[in-house]
Amino acid sequence: MAWINQEGKTKLAPGIKAVLKKYGMKGSISLRHHSTLVVTISEGLLDVISNMYEIAMTKPESYFARDKAPKPNYMQVNEHWIGDNYSGKCKDFLEALKDAMNVGNHNRSDIQTDYFDVGWYLDINIGKWDKPYQLTK
Repeated sequence: MAWINQEGKTKLAPGIKAVLKKYGMKGSISLRHHSTLVVTISEGLLDVISNMYEIAMTKPESYFARDKAPKPNYMQVNEHWIGDNYSGKCKDFLEALKDAMNVGNHNRSDIQTDYFDVGWYLDINIGKWDKPYQLTK
């Protein structure tokens, strides 16, 4: 069963903050239901949303290209598809952030036998619905 507490968050915080500082990003670290480690990026030097949007527009199967959806002001990163949905420094940043959030985590899941065993889940948010991501210069 996925589980992380405040002590686990405190241990991971220095590594996560180091990644944020390295890439010029500001964000917060929190827990949701003691099962998910959440990092919400509020502002920064990297235009992560535009990077994702530009790549999505080249894929006819994507929601953005198919429905000609406008570029969002906030989003949740699918950490399993960072390599396919981001490029350049944005990809490097998200991969480094994911790695810092996963220190000490495990995934011994076996979907064929319907057995799921992870240390904790990850959520990476870029902005919030009520407070959009701010690109700084």
